[in-house]
Amino acid sequence: MIDSAFLITAFATLFVVIDPPGLVPLFIALTRGMSPERRRAMALRACLIASFLLLIFGLAGESILGFVGISMPAFRIAGGILLFLTALDMLFERRTQRREGQQADPDHDPSVFPLATPLIAGPGAIASMILLVGESGTGWVGTSWVIGLMLGMMAVTYAFLLASPPLERMLGRTGTIVITRLLGMLLAALSVQFVIDGVKGTVLIG
Repeated sequence: MIDSAFLITAFATLFVVIDPPGLVPLFIALTRGMSPERRRAMALRACLIASFLLLIFGLAGESILGFVGISMPAFRIAGGILLFLTALDMLFERRTQRREGQQADPDHDPSVFPLATPLIAGPGAIASMILLVGESGTGWVGTSWVIGLMLGMMAVTYAFLLASPPLERMLGRTGTIVITRLLGMLLAALSVQFVIDGVKGTVLIG
């Protein structure tokens, strides 16, 4: 049976990396002027494409790393550093500023880019999937749990996107910033743990 603590950590990692609350302002901006039906279609398409990308990297990411000669401890360290940089962006609001700086176009389809990638299935989420699948064990049980958690997170993301107009009004700019900062702190701690686990897996320790 897979460790429940690992499942909680995996879910928290995916949540803070994908950051569904932080996607709300961008989704509003990118779909401004669209009908509710078109907004729902954009949200669904973005989540499906992101799910496919994360599934591919979750299943084949470690094989790809092995093919090019990169060990999992090395990738854990690199992934941890990448996630830490993402956390810094969240803590110092640089990611929010980049998101809000993008212009909306009612005739443009933002579901593939930038919604599906790189905002939902971005480098941090891809790295997290590879790392979590690698840490889940050698059998299909752990991998299946991680994939299930990822799909569940996509459902949560889809729900946030659908509820973006009332959520934006409820949270306001200040509430969104506070949530992003809190998620950034949690992601920073998780990224450091990834680095520690990676170092423990090298010949430097043990």
